[in-house]
Amino acid sequence: MTPSDVAAFTAAVTLLAMVPGPATALVVRRSAVHGARAALPVIGGIELGIYLWAIAAAVGLAALVAASEAAYVGLRIVGAGVLIVLGVQAWRAARHVEAPATPESSGAPGWRWSAGAGALTNLANPKAAIFAFAFYPQFIPAGADVLASTMLLGVLQVVVDATWYVMLALLVGRARDFFSRATVRRRLERVTGTVLIGLGIRMAADRA
Repeated sequence: MTPSDVAAFTAAVTLLAMVPGPATALVVRRSAVHGARAALPVIGGIELGIYLWAIAAAVGLAALVAASEAAYVGLRIVGAGVLIVLGVQAWRAARHVEAPATPESSGAPGWRWSAGAGALTNLANPKAAIFAFAFYPQFIPAGADVLASTMLLGVLQVVVDATWYVMLALLVGRARDFFSRATVRRRLERVTGTVLIGLGIRMAADRA
């Protein structure tokens, strides 16, 4: 890969990271309610999902999802279910907000659950598979080792993506005192829940 190829790829994945989606909603909610540090496992899970799809693209599994209607529909249903469940959890959390959150009372989920939720938002998204299958080959020169090149590009995307989400978590975390107010937190949970449920319904209904 030439420096211009790397620069173009970096610019593309930077813009991609900044596009709001389920991952953004999870990071914002977790850092607003529990602080920036609590968002790190979520970010780690998100990046794990990205890299696993990169590897899947390199070995052809992503192509299978893109080509198989049954695999695509199945993954789409699972992904929609994950988003809807996360959205319902946010709505349920809004009902139990009674007072400003404190480190002792915030009830942040464990890192395994948080990382799993982050990973599933990517792994259960069939469009992530199609994106990996269609996007990475554009930056791999003819004759290059496809597996090695794809894994290298995957690492670069993970670094760029994680940097963006850590910056976002730190920014939102700085305003935690504001978000810890009961009224604001209830609204945040409801908005996040609505966004996740809406994205889940959209994924379930999407035929593309």
